[in-house]
Amino acid sequence: MAAVGRKINANPVVYKTERTERKLEKESDTEDAPEPFDSLEVFDLIRNINDPEHPLTLEQLRVTQLKGIHVDDKKNYIKINFTPTIPHCSMATLIGLSIRVKLIRSLPPRFKVDIEITPGTHNQEKAVNKQLNDKERVAAALENANLLNVVDKCLSNDADGVAIF
Repeated sequence: MAAVGRKINANPVVYKTERTERKLEKESDTEDAPEPFDSLEVFDLIRNINDPEHPLTLEQLRVTQLKGIHVDDKKNYIKINFTPTIPHCSMATLIGLSIRVKLIRSLPPRFKVDIEITPGTHNQEKAVNKQLNDKERVAAALENANLLNVVDKCLSNDADGVAIF
């Protein structure tokens, strides 16, 4: 972990965010049919998560991008690749955990979600991916009140993506 007050990536590149428009789908004929999900809907859920180190969103830092989200609605499967801003980012596990918690709280339980670092973008990619996709490790992390508090701060955005710390 970084020294108190010292940032791991003191000057990250900040990108302009883009507004995306959703195509309206026709409503299902049956009320019991599960609501369909697509990559854009999942991206909308995670784009405004705060970076744990900077007052910026994961979208502004291009940690999350629409092209890194793959949804197979018929198989109830979602895969998310995210890209840390630097190859030795010690916040990668926390970022991935924040994405997982946001999706646990937002998606119907029918989905299996895999969260991984974009291949070749982090020095500890395999170890972080293993932690993020191990149910027991995630459950243990969420039992830690201090860690859960940090995750909640990362998720504390209003609808416009403005952090409300």
